[in-house]
This record gives sequence, C-alpha cells and structure tokens, in this order.
Amino acid sequence: MIDFRSDTVTKPTDEMRTAMMNAIVGDDVLQEDPTVNELEKKAAEILGKEAALFVPSGTFGNQLAILTHTKRGDEIIVKDDTHVVQYEVGASAVIAGVQLRTVQVERSYMTWNDISKYIRRAYDIHQPETGMVELQNSLGNGDVMPINEMKLVYENLNALNIPVHLDGARIFNAAEYLKVDAKEIAQYTDSVMFCLSKGLGAPVGSVLAGTNDFIFKARKNRKLMGGGMRQVGILAAAGIIAIEKMTKRLHIDHDNAKRIAAEFSKYDLFNIDPQDIKTNIFFLKFNTTDKNIPDKFYKSLINNGILVYPPRNGEIRFVLHYDIKTCEIEKFFSKLPEIVNNLN
Repeated sequence: MIDFRSDTVTKPTDEMRTAMMNAIVGDDVLQEDPTVNELEKKAAEILGKEAALFVPSGTFGNQLAILTHTKRGDEIIVKDDTHVVQYEVGASAVIAGVQLRTVQVERSYMTWNDISKYIRRAYDIHQPETGMVELQNSLGNGDVMPINEMKLVYENLNALNIPVHLDGARIFNAAEYLKVDAKEIAQYTDSVMFCLSKGLGAPVGSVLAGTNDFIFKARKNRKLMGGGMRQVGILAAAGIIAIEKMTKRLHIDHDNAKRIAAEFSKYDLFNIDPQDIKTNIFFLKFNTTDKNIPDKFYKSLINNGILVYPPRNGEIRFVLHYDIKTCEIEKFFSKLPEIVNNLN
C-alpha cells in the first residue's frame, strides 16, 4: 500500500527504535527523566523560547495552552477551519470552559484586519472577553502564513495583553518553505505547540513551549488533564532524533509533493498548479461537473493499493512523508493513466 493519508502514519526509524531501547529514564512528573529534560531543553532552544513541555499529542498541547492562557467564560478567536475547531472534539468547551469565536476569511490564514473586528474586552457586561487568539502555521491545506502577517498580529495583540498561541504542528514545514529557522516564526507567539509525530517520524508526542512562567503553570495543568507521564524518556528519545535530524529532510517531502502535483497537471481531469504547492500537503481538485468523479477516483485509488482519505467537498488530500519513497511514487505514476481512463 502507498499511504498518502497523512504524515502521522509514518513508522519510527531504526535509529529511533535503538534510541528508545537504550533511553535513560526517570520519573518525569518529578522532572527526573533526563531524556525528557534534554528533549524539552532542545525544543525550547530551537524555538527561541524559555522553556518547553513534553505532552502526549498535538490536541493535548493546544488544549493545554488554551487552559493555561485563559479563564472560564473567555472567548478564543480562531479561523473556522483550523484543527482546534474541526478535529479536537469540542475540547475547549469541556476542558477550559471557553467558547470559540470562529472567523471566516477567503485566504488560508487570518490577518490583523480579520482579527481586530472580533476582539471583545470586559467593558460590556453582556459579552465574553477575548482571552486568546490562535494561529496555525503551516496550515492544514499546506499553505504557509507569512512572517510579516504573524508579526503584525502579535504586536497588536501584545499591546492589548491578549496572548497568541500557535498551532505549529508542522512549524518545521513552514520554516522549510520560508527558508528560516523555526524560532523566526515562533518569536511572534506567546506559546507554540509542534508535533513530533507529524512528518518527523516519532511514534508519540508533541511539545508546548513558552515562557518559564507559562510552562510552570502548564506543567500543573498537564497533570490536571491526566498527562503526567512517568518513565517517558523512552518516547522522548525518538523526539530528540525527530527535531535534530528529521527536520533536516522535510524539503524532500515538499519536492515530492510538487512532483506528484506536476504529474496530476498533465491530465485535463485535474485542476492543480505545481507552483502553488508550498509544503508536503495539497488538495487535488477536479475539472468536471460530474460530482461523482472524485468519489470514483478515490475508490479506484483504494482498489489499486493507494491510500487516501475520502473526498472533502469534492477534493482529495495528498500528504507526503518520509515513508513514501521514490520507487513508490514511480509505482503510483505507472498506475495513474489506467485509473484515470477507467473513470469514463
């Protein structure tokens, strides 16, 4: 099977498995796991933050940030199709007791002009107060928010004493596209979460980073949420390799995404421009009025051993990752003509 569903389906590398087997461990709740401590120190440094905290997942990290930044009854400003809104099970209402003020915009990300009109202060007793703004970079569709836009958002919100949290699940993909260090992106945030298991190959875990005071509070909230783990250095060992080595090869996934998009562009059926591909993710659109074609194409891919998720709004997502090798891409290309021709 060739698995284009997500960069979460990767298996840990042999080097990761060896490091996990040999990891020196301790009780992380007591902050005595040296491997976790090393991971957190390295993560903070690479993001230019004072401190960092190892957490079980990206959803956990985002929700922990919301719980730590806000008070019950606050309102969070967030774009309507971000991970926090779409794929975190309404956790913000359950865990932090806040509501999400979702913003619809034409582009992939919110600008300061989009955000400013939704900010609410405590002046009106009828209204909730804006407790946080959440950004995402890179975006779920593979797009990247420009640094200058993040800077403008951050500086204006900082003046209002409203924290900015970044869902940076794939921040290293954004950094690769922008040709900057991840800290250049993270500097315009009060907290940032990134995933070790999305594109970086680690089997489990994410990291939440921010100021010393923020992480001190987040550590207690992590315990409250049931995320206080013990000899978790076994997992952190893979995370260290993920940030030290796997972040250095993401350009390969980006190039492969462009290559596959270029192959699709050879067919009149598909509406795609390889120049629009920025990271390892793209959505394939169709040049057809037949609304059944995307579903037929999806089923044909599955029947040919090519895994993708079902169409969303008539589009199919492709995600490249290090487990998809050149030989598998060539195999996919060899199957594509017959798959397309059999749709008619």
